[in-house]
Amino acid sequence: MVVLGCLQSIPSPVPTKESLPFSSSSSSSISTSSRSLATRRVAIVFGTCVISSFTSFTTAFPSALAQQQQDEFQQDEDRVVRLFQDTSPSVVFIKDLETVKSAGSSSNEFMLNEDENTKVKGTGSGFIWDKFGHIVTNYHVVAKLATDTSGLQRCKVYLVDAKGNSFSREAKIIGYDPAYDLAVLKVWVDIEEKELKPIVLGKSRDIRVGQSCFAIGNPYGYENTLTTGVVSGLGREIPSPNGKAIRGAIQTDAAINSGNSGGPLIDSYGRVIGVNTATFTRKGTGVSSGVNFAIPIDTVVRTVPYLIVYGTPYSNRY
Repeated sequence: MVVLGCLQSIPSPVPTKESLPFSSSSSSSISTSSRSLATRRVAIVFGTCVISSFTSFTTAFPSALAQQQQDEFQQDEDRVVRLFQDTSPSVVFIKDLETVKSAGSSSNEFMLNEDENTKVKGTGSGFIWDKFGHIVTNYHVVAKLATDTSGLQRCKVYLVDAKGNSFSREAKIIGYDPAYDLAVLKVWVDIEEKELKPIVLGKSRDIRVGQSCFAIGNPYGYENTLTTGVVSGLGREIPSPNGKAIRGAIQTDAAINSGNSGGPLIDSYGRVIGVNTATFTRKGTGVSSGVNFAIPIDTVVRTVPYLIVYGTPYSNRY
């Protein structure tokens, strides 16, 4: 259509017979020459139009491609934002507190306020297992509470309800398994007043090396931190708190630092595929080397119900 428009706009340069001042014997050759000239001019203009159209196409094509790539990047970015917004209410911040008796209090009364009478002995992460207030975390995050004989160790959990309201509760440890570095806490909440949002469980046996993964936790006390990476390896072996080996661990390059322990490792659909538990650090720095590990969720799913019901893993019951 562009070419046709160009051809129609060209005036004919062929002179009429009446306008020629030459004799009739030379009119035939002149007419032929004029037609040849006109043909060349049409060909030149035709070629110019084609080149112009091609140039416009090649200029517009990269622009359209760039716009498409930008749209895809924006979609990926929006997806990660929604992933965090949907999952973060299921992640909790855990503080290990060492308390002292207040003056005149009974042996069962302790102050959980963070003041001069309370020391923060450690922090970690966890996630809401069910709407009844069970929280899954690493054993090493609450090991002092689990082994406390003085009665001075306490655990404070910071949560967000399904409506986005923040609150905190004291948590009690109801079960733990050092062999898999897992523990279950419980917070008591009024279900009608505070609706909790349990995390969505995935399946670690379905994951593949190279797929995207995301860690949500509280590194160094910075709440609700998201880090991204990929599944770097499967079937790894890492040490547990009791000295035995945890087999089948997930390796990832998503940053896991102090305070991330016990938090979820999730896939691109927001399903938890592992519990963040360990990292190799650069010697003398304490900084993550990018080699991080999570306990596979399939192991967690087999272990946690026994911890909730019996307080000990299945293997300890027989």
